[in-house]
Amino acid sequence: MKYLATVNGQKFEIELDKDGRLLINGQAREVDFRHISEALYSALINNKSVEALVERQEGRYQVLIEGDLYEVEVLDERQQRLMSASSGFSVAQGEITVRSPMPGLIVTVRVGEGDHVRKGQALVVLESMKMENEIKAPRDGKVERIHVEKGQAVEQNQALITLS
Repeated sequence: MKYLATVNGQKFEIELDKDGRLLINGQAREVDFRHISEALYSALINNKSVEALVERQEGRYQVLIEGDLYEVEVLDERQQRLMSASSGFSVAQGEITVRSPMPGLIVTVRVGEGDHVRKGQALVVLESMKMENEIKAPRDGKVERIHVEKGQAVEQNQALITLS
């Protein structure tokens, strides 16, 4: 089965062949993937251990890995054909709400309303489980609304910042 994954606007073709091998853009990858808890996953990718917090939101996934937040959309072959037949829908347009991948405390908000931000730019620093995590912009945009302030406690999936 083939899938098209879009990660922060970059496209990857993922194929699971009949022997269970994983191919990403045609290259074989060794992956051992485990579900740990409700939103926590662990993977060994080419012998490197990676933990990810994964939250499904509005048909997409928010994935936090080592402090970096990724917006991921995955389409199977059937969904890809439907999308290509539709009227040119683009996932990079419109508003997007960056949400907290875990409960925690806002250490600092690094942007202001009206600011233009670049993909990967730190928006908010969130302290959770005694670790500070930079929540970064999943794409270029303009800060339309800031939903939190320094010192505020937030829950998992709570809106932090809305970008347009």
